[in-house]
Amino acid sequence: MGPLADDCENDDNSSGTEVGKLTTASNHFHSVVPLPKSIGRERRDRSGRLIRVASWGIAIRLLVVAAELVGFWFLGHAILFVDAVASTADVIASILIIAAIKAAERPPDDNHPFGHGRIEPLAGLQMALVLIALGIGLVLQQIAGVAGAPKEGWSVSYWVWLIPFGGAILLEMCCQLILRVARRDKCAALVAEAYHYRIDAATSLLAAAGLGLATLIPSVAHQVDHLSAMLIAAILVALGLLAARENLHQVLDHVPDGEWFDRVRESALKVEGVLDVEKIRIQQAGPDAHVDIDIEVEPRTSVYDAHHVAQKVRATIQTNWPAVREVVVHVEPFFAGDH
Repeated sequence: MGPLADDCENDDNSSGTEVGKLTTASNHFHSVVPLPKSIGRERRDRSGRLIRVASWGIAIRLLVVAAELVGFWFLGHAILFVDAVASTADVIASILIIAAIKAAERPPDDNHPFGHGRIEPLAGLQMALVLIALGIGLVLQQIAGVAGAPKEGWSVSYWVWLIPFGGAILLEMCCQLILRVARRDKCAALVAEAYHYRIDAATSLLAAAGLGLATLIPSVAHQVDHLSAMLIAAILVALGLLAARENLHQVLDHVPDGEWFDRVRESALKVEGVLDVEKIRIQQAGPDAHVDIDIEVEPRTSVYDAHHVAQKVRATIQTNWPAVREVVVHVEPFFAGDH
């Protein structure tokens, strides 16, 4: 009876020791997995790069606008006026984007727990609608211009095509410079902005071609001038529609490009203890992204350890994609072939 009692006593003590170990472990909650300081720096660098690019664009476009408006004032060519108006709209858009970028960078607060990232697409959407309305107005104006007669003494100077041609060269140089920076830093927003400059350069080149054609065929110079201006205005409408579509996608939580899902999946699978990734949902607006991910771990993993794995997943995703403001990680048991 004694030995049996001793055995029972030993078993109770052993059990009590194990419970004590578990309690002790649970009482020492895993400290939050820290994020690298580089994340905040990269977010600030993104904002700085975009603002510098917009500032360069404002300076170059203002130079082009000034040259074209001077040409229109002295020579009266409609195509110069329309191209100058289009460039002025781009300048206003750049100024609004700078303000939106700064506003969107504000961190989450009690009234905006998901941050202020949607300010960027909302500002872009409003500017797109302005471009559409402006373009339609210019098209209607040029239709009336084609039907009218040219002013007495109106003619096309043989050198005037050089004004928009020079503007096209400056805008293309700006495009190349921004593309170099964007590809080096792997910044998709900068790449899109660079191609915007290329489109502007193309419209200026179109203006130069229209003026050149008008110079070569003086008998239809008036019609060519207004028809070319009408084409540029139509391009302005098309750009506004494309910009509205892109910004509306972000406002309505359109599914982002597949590369971002691949980046999130690869980041999660790098974490020790993650056996598979089942679902990924991403919301992206302006500088902010929010990720909702389901990871699968070994079924017998304790809640304590699974929570630590989830923290590491969050930190790894945000490190590899600094735009991510928040990651919600759902933990599920892994069973081979269950999906």
